Amino acid sequence: MTPLPDQGPLVAWYGDDFTGAASVMEVLEFAGFASVLFIGLPDQALMSRFSHCRCIGFAGDARTRPPEWMDAHLPAIYAALRATGAPLVHYKLCSTFDSAPGTGSIGRAAELGIGDWAPLVTAAPRIGRWQVFGNLFARHPGGIARLDRHPTMSVHPVTPMDESDLVRHLACQTELPAGLVTILDLQSGQGAAALKRERARGARIVSFDLMDSASLIEAGGVIWDEAMKSQLFALGSQGLEDALIAVWHAAGHRAPPPQQVAGTGRIAVLSGSCSPDTARQIEAAAKAGFDLIHIDAALTIDASRWNEECTRIERMARASLDRGVSPLIHSALGPEDPAIAAARAAQHAAGQSARDAAEALGRGFGRILGGLYRSGLSRAVIAGGDTSSHATAELGAVAVTATAEIAPAVPLLNVHFADPAKPPFELVVKGGQMGPENLFGLIRHGKEAATAGHA
Repeated sequence: MTPLPDQGPLVAWYGDDFTGAASVMEVLEFAGFASVLFIGLPDQALMSRFSHCRCIGFAGDARTRPPEWMDAHLPAIYAALRATGAPLVHYKLCSTFDSAPGTGSIGRAAELGIGDWAPLVTAAPRIGRWQVFGNLFARHPGGIARLDRHPTMSVHPVTPMDESDLVRHLACQTELPAGLVTILDLQSGQGAAALKRERARGARIVSFDLMDSASLIEAGGVIWDEAMKSQLFALGSQGLEDALIAVWHAAGHRAPPPQQVAGTGRIAVLSGSCSPDTARQIEAAAKAGFDLIHIDAALTIDASRWNEECTRIERMARASLDRGVSPLIHSALGPEDPAIAAARAAQHAAGQSARDAAEALGRGFGRILGGLYRSGLSRAVIAGGDTSSHATAELGAVAVTATAEIAPAVPLLNVHFADPAKPPFELVVKGGQMGPENLFGLIRHGKEAATAGHA
């Protein structure tokens, strides 16, 4: 393996949603590499506040955007990533490959960023994502399913996955030829030879299977060696960083001991997720004493009524906090909640797109959260990748850093504001399918207390 540089940036990434961008930071920070995630493109003054960081990320929302948006925005983002000097420039995509030709197109993102070639690392075994012979599998509460049979992803309302072979799925989004380094190539230690084989066949994007620790180290070693030859643009989930860190650890780098999460008396949870996993977490939180407050997402079609709804919800959440109870604001309780159909019908009748609805919901959450923060709240949770992107920006955050791991791909974050003198604020952002059933209790009580039976 090419030695790890003693100083300077190692990885620069752009996340196509906020929770995904934060999960990359989590992986790197907790492996011992100081990392920061900026909300938007930072200026030099803001960058200088985090000059000690070796891994630099930009949070975004390309997962919900059309190719025309990517054409207008991704070149400047890629240029900023490359300007960091990091050997690896990473377009971070979801570990369930959420994408379609017209929404969150990974193919278009690749076309705008690719050099001679780009590795594609989608699987992340640590969080229950495996790729074997090009097909992606994902864990769900009922077991493990091929992606096109996954109970959530196969019926996703925006980017349904009807194909588990990622090269075939990608071919609907780009004409860039793609190849595959298989699990057999990696387990036999022939990753570099397999990459050479696929490149000789004309592949510009090369997908890597990942199944176990052996394949993780082999894939990571091949990719890192290529990046150290010349700055490399890569596509992938946080599994890409998992692979790199496996290599760096094998070479002798040691991670610091994990930080414990202290408890706090009360938190606020804001959920825009329709996932069945989040629904189970909300049900567990209700049993643990959280105060459930429904917010009517159908009102996002009318700015005046939506502002009134957000004001009402903030008032209710403050009342809960004043009683020492943690409010849990939610737009839906799982994919079958009638509130979802009602909101979509209202949005359709008003001509509001799903993306605009998600942005309005997220910004409303951000306004509510900002009000709770100003009234003294010190820790909160946002559930939903699309929702959290807009909510965090509306809150006024300019950057976040990771403090501790609540659960895999669910870090506790420190929020940084333009004014560094503002009171500290901790935030957890989670994708719909992430975290155990008692997650919100873990965040409220602290990891040790929660695992001792405090839900």
